[in-house]
Amino acid sequence: MITLKKGGNRIIFIDINLAVIFFILSLIFFVCIVVSSFVKKPGFVLGLLLLISFMISIPGLIVLIFRFLMDMMIKLKIPIISNLFIKFRIKMIRTNIRLMSFIKKIFIPWYLFPIKLVTYSIYFLIKFIFKTIFSILNIILDTIKYPFKSFKNFLKAGFILGLTIYVSLSFFVIVDYISTHYGNYGKMFCSVGIQEKVKNRTLRIVGGYSEGSGFFIDYKRVLTNFHVIDGEPSPKIIFPDGSFITPTRMVGDKNTDLAILFTEKDYDSMAFHLPDKINLIENERLIASGYPMGTEISGKSTVVEGNFIEIRTSRKNPVNYIQTDINLVEGMSGGPLTDQCGNMIGINTMGLAGLSMFISADYAKTVIPKFTDTDVKKITVDPSKSPADAVSAFYTYLKTRRMKDGFNLLSTEYLKKTSFEEWTNRFTDILDVLIISVKPQENSRDSAFIKFGTKNWVDGEVDIHYYEGTWQTVLESGIYKMLKSNIKEVTDPGWDWFYE
Repeated sequence: MITLKKGGNRIIFIDINLAVIFFILSLIFFVCIVVSSFVKKPGFVLGLLLLISFMISIPGLIVLIFRFLMDMMIKLKIPIISNLFIKFRIKMIRTNIRLMSFIKKIFIPWYLFPIKLVTYSIYFLIKFIFKTIFSILNIILDTIKYPFKSFKNFLKAGFILGLTIYVSLSFFVIVDYISTHYGNYGKMFCSVGIQEKVKNRTLRIVGGYSEGSGFFIDYKRVLTNFHVIDGEPSPKIIFPDGSFITPTRMVGDKNTDLAILFTEKDYDSMAFHLPDKINLIENERLIASGYPMGTEISGKSTVVEGNFIEIRTSRKNPVNYIQTDINLVEGMSGGPLTDQCGNMIGINTMGLAGLSMFISADYAKTVIPKFTDTDVKKITVDPSKSPADAVSAFYTYLKTRRMKDGFNLLSTEYLKKTSFEEWTNRFTDILDVLIISVKPQENSRDSAFIKFGTKNWVDGEVDIHYYEGTWQTVLESGIYKMLKSNIKEVTDPGWDWFYE
């Protein structure tokens, strides 16, 4: 009980705030128990109601702390401060008395509580609406009258009006900038560091006939365009750090121009997961990443930005395309298209005169499960047919990085001079082997003549070398195996060397 004296009159107030707070908390806990038994997710309801009870208890706690501080200041008896706090405390007490009177009117008698709750709520709602309307009307009238009271007021009103127009126009400019560069306000704060993230997740896809880009869509699958790997039985996947691997399997579909490359290891941390549905607004800012000009240019992937234009479809082609004003160039095909938050939007596909088309990511997700290896080029070799076929098989195994199969084509005599580790270390930087021609060596039954080229990955760049020479083979267990070679590098071969 708190007792204060003012003007000889004694004001007695029972501080019931703490009791009311605990009563509300107890009531909420009781409701939690009752409601939890009737819903499918009691934990969610319980957590929500506990949050509500916490939010209710904080103001009461603040009031109690504030009252404690007021009591301390009153006891210090500093003239001005003490009088100020006493007045404020008396006002709070009177407010609480009125509140208690109001609560008493609602709860007593208790059987009329539901009716009173409804009628009081409607009454105060209507009262609040009318007060608000009249207050707004008064403000409008005062605003209209203000400039005409004096010349000084007229100047002030003009300045305020100009400032209001300037701020309003600035606001619209900011809104337009956000919608143009970020798509919506929710994407404004998630664009920090996205370009670097996209760069570090974009891959090179390199084959003997074409090059492009790609990206992981889950822990073991790389997505790219089919035309990047078309006719290539063993493309290489090059990571941003310069290391490379050979996919274990490939599937795809020529009509949709998409292909999936499977890897042996897991790379889930690099994945852009395909969405079920994409949501874009007009002129939304998008990011495309890839390797322009392929391996002719070293370094990380190039990130370019542009704006979304439209979703394009065709009756002849079932693919859904996203049109943008991004300028895609050769080598960027198969790379990722994302929004400002790094969410997957599409796959780089084609570009012409500053306008580019991207296969939409949600469409890609629906067709990928239907991919097969029907359109994928397969490798067929038979080293038992002839020395020329054995030499062709040997370099095909090097091309596909099937090192164990290539090592098994070395003869017993050859194996006396090397081991698997030493032999494979000779070819660690070879991305691809292009067999130009293989034919039987004249006047020899066990030798073959070969011309081939190699793509070597050295310090983030491709070096191309050409070779020609002979391999002598020996028949062991029904298979022609490599016995002795006489291979020499050809420097700057002319066009006739390729077609001779």
